[in-house]
Amino acid sequence: MEGFISALNGIIWSPALIYLCLGAGLFYSILTRFAQVRHFKEMCKLLLNNTESDKGISSFQALAVSLSGRVGVGNIAGVAAAIGFGGPGAIFWMWVVAFLGASTAYVESTLGQLYKVEENGQYRGGPAYYFERCLGWKWLGILFAISAIIGCGIFLPGVQANAVGNAVTQVFGDGNMVVTSFGEVGTHKLIALAVILIVLAFIIFGGIKRIAHFTQIVVPFMALGYIVLALIVVFLNLDKVPGVFSLIISDAFTAQAGFGAAIGWGVKRGIYSNEAGQGTGPHAAAAAEVDHPAQQGLVQAFSVYVDTLFVCTATALMILITQQYNVVGELPAGQFIVQNVAANTEIGSAAFTQMALLSVFGNFGQWFVGLALFFFAFTTILAYYYITETNVAYLNRIFNNKLPSILFKVILMFMVAYGTVNNAGYIWNIGDIGVGLMAWVNVLGILLIFFMYKPTMRCLRDFEQQKKAGGPITFDPVKLGITNATFWEKRLAKQQNEHQQP
Repeated sequence: MEGFISALNGIIWSPALIYLCLGAGLFYSILTRFAQVRHFKEMCKLLLNNTESDKGISSFQALAVSLSGRVGVGNIAGVAAAIGFGGPGAIFWMWVVAFLGASTAYVESTLGQLYKVEENGQYRGGPAYYFERCLGWKWLGILFAISAIIGCGIFLPGVQANAVGNAVTQVFGDGNMVVTSFGEVGTHKLIALAVILIVLAFIIFGGIKRIAHFTQIVVPFMALGYIVLALIVVFLNLDKVPGVFSLIISDAFTAQAGFGAAIGWGVKRGIYSNEAGQGTGPHAAAAAEVDHPAQQGLVQAFSVYVDTLFVCTATALMILITQQYNVVGELPAGQFIVQNVAANTEIGSAAFTQMALLSVFGNFGQWFVGLALFFFAFTTILAYYYITETNVAYLNRIFNNKLPSILFKVILMFMVAYGTVNNAGYIWNIGDIGVGLMAWVNVLGILLIFFMYKPTMRCLRDFEQQKKAGGPITFDPVKLGITNATFWEKRLAKQQNEHQQP
């Protein structure tokens, strides 16, 4: 089974997907005149929008829900895996993916807002919705919804849970071994799993509001704490920082693990971590209460910076400064190109990060990474559940087959349990397949939308003109020649009626 999963992963994550994601980011960056740079100040201002309603959440809450999906195991274990398999140069390609991916995040999240709908008292949207409503291709919406349910509801939760289980083992050891249907599992890992499942069940049965209120507190707190620890490591080793950046940049083009390995692992882990182009961010973006679709697109673009340029870079600097890493070559398989730590250290886990902090802060550093992993992974699992629920609702609306949502809650929790007790390499491959499935459908779909209708460019120009004019921000899709944005048409009509009333 593992051989089949690895082979399938290799097909999905062929160079074609890697360069498609990079190319799409460059394409949108040029066409938006690098909006991810020009509107950086506006992004920061929009984060202060705390307007929410009974049906929608605030921009900041949507950012927090989105970041809960972006800031996860990929930032800690994923960066370690990128260095371990692709060399330090892989970090450079993660930066490139983040910079270019911010424009892709703007496009897909603006589409999520533009074509969102109101269902059962909640705002819902995402690729499935904008493929159907913009392109008129219901089959493509169904295809994405199915891939998202498979990816976020089945394949990806196990990656997050696996990293938590491995981090607990790294800190506390295995404990007593217990024979389960999955094989022998340590009691400490089982206790961590029980805590995850209990808290997870409590929150996911509370809907998007409960998820938003939880993540808006936990995600900023843990991300800030993690970055502060990284800065302490950097300041204690300032003399090594220039050498580390030089190593990252030089190795990006003369990679220790091979040029292709650096790009491949950097792009793959970058997309896994920041999710730009993957199609997951638009789900949270659609739930936000904003005055203009472009506003939430810009907020979501900022979330890519937070994820990769801040949190992933913090992890990379800690690992490289303390030299707590190995680099393994592809050929011959398993041969170390660089070996600084024990050969049995699992590259696909958070072990490099934990050892880096252990070398500076002692046991506290190792404990903190375990705690950060728990919260990062847990909030990411919540985001995956919300994405799964949204796409199940989309399929229910089309097929009118009221599949019980409780079934998907149970499946997701089972996959959390399965992922916790299996080996990291196997679980990462499964997770990569989930990411790749969604990325193929979403990136090709949003490119088709651009070439056929260009709605996101019209939204951006409209928003920029209104900002320049200095008046109140409103949105009229009909005026811009955008069709099927029925939520915004109804909203504008309601606002006009309210102004006309005495």
